[in-house]
Amino acid sequence: MTRSRTATTFAPPVMEARRWLEGVRHPAERPLLNVSQAAPVDPPPAAMRDAMADIIRNDADAHLYGPVLGLPALRAEVAAQWTTAYGGAVSPDQVAITSGCNQAFAAAIATLCGEGDEVILPVPYYFNHRMWLDMSGVKTVPLMVGDGMIPDAVEAQKLITLRTRAIALVSPNNPCGVEYPAAVLSAFMALAREHGIALIVDETYRDFDSRSGAPHPLFTDTHWDDTLIHLYSFSKAYRLTGHRVGAVIAGPARLAEIEKFLDTVTICPNQLGQRAALWGMQNLTDWLAGERLEILDRRAAITEYFPQLAAKGWDLLGCGAYFAYVTHPFAMSSADLAPLLVKEAGVLTLPGTMFMPDDMPGGDTQLRIAFANIDRAGVATLFNRLSSLTL
Repeated sequence: MTRSRTATTFAPPVMEARRWLEGVRHPAERPLLNVSQAAPVDPPPAAMRDAMADIIRNDADAHLYGPVLGLPALRAEVAAQWTTAYGGAVSPDQVAITSGCNQAFAAAIATLCGEGDEVILPVPYYFNHRMWLDMSGVKTVPLMVGDGMIPDAVEAQKLITLRTRAIALVSPNNPCGVEYPAAVLSAFMALAREHGIALIVDETYRDFDSRSGAPHPLFTDTHWDDTLIHLYSFSKAYRLTGHRVGAVIAGPARLAEIEKFLDTVTICPNQLGQRAALWGMQNLTDWLAGERLEILDRRAAITEYFPQLAAKGWDLLGCGAYFAYVTHPFAMSSADLAPLLVKEAGVLTLPGTMFMPDDMPGGDTQLRIAFANIDRAGVATLFNRLSSLTL
């Protein structure tokens, strides 16, 4: 009997890791450090919650179905801010709002791929991208990253076949944290256009990029929407994780196809979340700038304190946005080490094997540290615990 696609897709890694906590007690003097998930645990700022409460009470439309492609005012705000931020031209009819960025990726793939088609993903990859491709009957073609955990368009070209439909990049990267140079993204854009395939660029963590100004020139191309599909998440910027609000920026013809997918899956994005995202974009610029500086300080703490781990044989492969990607020195797979860290160090993190195909080397020596919820002092505590390990 044929098995369903969900049955042949691996279990969600974050949920799998949480099972390692079962039956483990964490003493008061060594509370659990959870660096497994790239999401803030704090609620939205108080001013936004007040605005949301007002919306709940007084905006009747917030409780009804809305347009499938999202709140027109939010689509227009995204278009205006993207036009300013990237120096190109984005119009409201090139913006759709989705129920989180994962759904934006799923919707894009649904419009691009049929059974047996192929999508190139740099490895290590964001595991939910691989999961959706598996569940869609689409083949993941892994592209091993090069120096600095950066993918190379020249190497990607060798992987393109008649079944290739897209290349999907994440920058700042999940899981590695690295920020892809503008020249790298431009090279991939040129490669995708040359072969008539899509370039999907997931910029979920764009608000925490360490660079000032536009991180790439892709939107300055007057015909960007013939190739580029851009993804974004409001969850990280405004702590709206539970409200599931994301965006996809693409050509109007692509969005007409995406509308079919969204109408079938969710009918419309979360109405309260959309209104909160719009309020945040219009009112929280200074607050978000402060959040960015805090994340950049945590990133700086990672690099400043890492020599403590380097002296014990650890290596820092990448760092940025919410992530540090490291190698460990122990004579065991990270798949075995990560559950052991819960018991021995009070640390919950994800092994590199969760970001790699089973038949590719490297993941067994790697770990992802998501530092969204540990401050500079927390980074010091984490490194103290890891450097004290004797396994």
